[in-house]
Amino acid sequence: MVISVLFVCTGNICRSPTAEGVFRELIAREKLVDRIDVASAGTHGWHVGNPPDPRSVAAASLRGIDISTQRARQFKAGDFEATDYVLAMDSENDRFLRPLYRQGMRARLAKFLEFAPQLGQADVPDPYYGEGDGFENVLDMIEAASSGLLADIRSSGKLNGA
Repeated sequence: MVISVLFVCTGNICRSPTAEGVFRELIAREKLVDRIDVASAGTHGWHVGNPPDPRSVAAASLRGIDISTQRARQFKAGDFEATDYVLAMDSENDRFLRPLYRQGMRARLAKFLEFAPQLGQADVPDPYYGEGDGFENVLDMIEAASSGLLADIRSSGKLNGA
């Protein structure tokens, strides 16, 4: 059984492609690439087909993660049936997704930082309009939540075919 994870932010050019890259790197280190599928999407279609923001690419690259080949796509309601985890990067993304979600759908819909309660934050802030170390801070949060997500996937028993 392959577990699928979809990270969702607003435009799919900063936070969600960063989360996709970080989580891909983590599952590669853990030798789980053939067991977990990872993707990202945006709630809005403004950037469909575009690569991630150059600042996201640069920040990820400093940590040895290449996200430059990713391309933005828009979330579609069918993703709930094609995915095991749909993870909203912030409360606004979660509010967008909730009305599309129906009980009994395959996906577990959650905010990504629920997997990093030690951070004491609910939302991964959007670094797009910010300056300074916003992209680095986002990477720190995403790394913490990625570890928690992988622990959750492991504890679910789904990697064992349960």
